[in-house]
Amino acid sequence: MKTELEKCMAGENYNCHDEIFLGFKKTARALLSKYNSLSYENKEEKREILGRLFGRTGSNVSVGSPFICDYGCNIYIGNNVSVNMNCTFVDCNKIIIGNNVLIASNVQIYTATHPIELEDRLVENWDSEAGEYFCHTYARPITIGDGCWIGGGVIILPGVNIGAGSVIGAGSVVTKDIPENSVAVGSPCRVIRKINGAQ
Repeated sequence: MKTELEKCMAGENYNCHDEIFLGFKKTARALLSKYNSLSYENKEEKREILGRLFGRTGSNVSVGSPFICDYGCNIYIGNNVSVNMNCTFVDCNKIIIGNNVLIASNVQIYTATHPIELEDRLVENWDSEAGEYFCHTYARPITIGDGCWIGGGVIILPGVNIGAGSVIGAGSVVTKDIPENSVAVGSPCRVIRKINGAQ
């Protein structure tokens, strides 16, 4: 029988109020509280906190304050990555960010989601004493490839892969995969042209 964590990482419905996830949240909140209170100049201490918070932190990684995430441990960041201020990463499943990536302010990355149909979304015969959330939740991983630039205010939805070298225009809502070496904009986000010598 699968654990709730195994269900979560497999993209299946899982109990997000299971003790393991509450523990992830508690650890992340404590680290984020400290991180977001530090001044810009405290770079060494901030780096140390990111190393404890994230699943992987490459070299030359900058994350502006304030920063919010859910578990922290599902965020994997490569080398030479800049995440600007006021970003939110809901990392119930993996968020994998490659090397040489720019993420502008107010970007929101959501791995968690719920079934669309109300009948599927609500837990049947839900009991408030059972320690379970009242609706079904599942999570899908998100990948941002090497050399991407994610513009300000972009929202990336569960299960999306953004190919290497691509640029996502400010304010876009990315609902499906974006191929590599593309400029994509809009809501929903669509490719408008190829770049970096791609045809």
